[in-house]
Amino acid sequence: MSKRRDTIRTRRHREPESFRCVHCRLDVPTRASGTRHRNHCPNCLYSKHVDAHTSGDRAADCGAGMEPIAIAVRGDGEWVIIHRCAGCDALVANRSAGDDNPLMLMRTATRPLAQPPFPMERLTQL
Repeated sequence: MSKRRDTIRTRRHREPESFRCVHCRLDVPTRASGTRHRNHCPNCLYSKHVDAHTSGDRAADCGAGMEPIAIAVRGDGEWVIIHRCAGCDALVANRSAGDDNPLMLMRTATRPLAQPPFPMERLTQL
């Protein structure tokens, strides 16, 4: 491949320096510790549906906002944010980043306890 073609290809696939959060409108830098392909806001943890199959592919057609609905913990202890797409209901796991708001991470992790999916009175019936 010619050098000119390589340059054009590199320019076409270069990620922007920042993006605007779909939820809180914060300008978010795309570079962050702990992740190579940032697509969620470190302030409110909302994301945008941009990846289709693999992290960083930016091939999703949806483009809708994604709400952080849960936290999962991998075997090595790494926290992962589970997002649900408002447009197509897809569930996507995104690695947490080093600059994510710890309060928002804890609020998301404890949401199922604070807002259980069943009436709490049922626990006394068991």
